[in-house]
Amino acid sequence: MTWFGWALLTAFVWGVVPIFEKIGLKNVEPFAALFYRCLGVLLGVLVLLSFRVTSQQLKAVSFRSIMFLVSAGFLASFVAQVFFYQGLKIADVSKIVPIAGSFPLFAFVFGVCFLGETLTIAKVIGALMIVGGIWVIKAG
Repeated sequence: MTWFGWALLTAFVWGVVPIFEKIGLKNVEPFAALFYRCLGVLLGVLVLLSFRVTSQQLKAVSFRSIMFLVSAGFLASFVAQVFFYQGLKIADVSKIVPIAGSFPLFAFVFGVCFLGETLTIAKVIGALMIVGGIWVIKAG
């Protein structure tokens, strides 16, 4: 499968998940909901360990990489999820998800600033379209 196919599958799954979360949050406090969501992540880790990851692969990872990956997991799966659930609890999925999903805009800016990625007209136009979409959703 191509990178585009994988990206579309990711978008599809990430599009379904907030529906489950909004339904699950109906009569649940966000922190309690996050606890149960983390159980789903734990289940994923167990599946991953039993089918795909070998002890040699785990030992081959540098301490620096481990620290960046653990930090990324904590930020994405805990910190950002707390923020997301707080918003999802009080607003429509159709508003929260597109704005929370504007993370590519931030990734683009950070990639250019910190990773030295190239700045192209296509990327700038895409970033401006994201900003425009956020503005339309916020105004509506």
